[in-house]
Amino acid sequence: MVFNALIRTHHITSRKKISTLKKAADALNCSVLLRTGGTPGVMYVEGHSVNDVIAWVSTVQRLRYKDYQLLAKPGPGTDGATKRTTVTPGLREVESMKEFGAVMQELGIWEWWRKAMGYLRSD
Repeated sequence: MVFNALIRTHHITSRKKISTLKKAADALNCSVLLRTGGTPGVMYVEGHSVNDVIAWVSTVQRLRYKDYQLLAKPGPGTDGATKRTTVTPGLREVESMKEFGAVMQELGIWEWWRKAMGYLRSD
């Protein structure tokens, strides 16, 4: 089973902070996707253990990002994430929301991501 979380911040530009996030992803065997460079900064994390995902999110909180928002709390993956059984540890960066969305589609969690980001109304 895959567990995940989604975070939005004002921006992600500090190479020192990104290095800390990469080290945490590697140490916790989490897969992380960052939207870096501009506004908004978005972070998606997934791992095989909810405790690893929680620990990675705690690392982000300690870095004190501006406008930190935990959009989807650490928990069991939804949609396509529940169908996957493998997570490739490490950190990947993309520079646009279009690229970020494309990765979410590849992972089979595009609808979940759009809802968490507030792009879809929840009726």
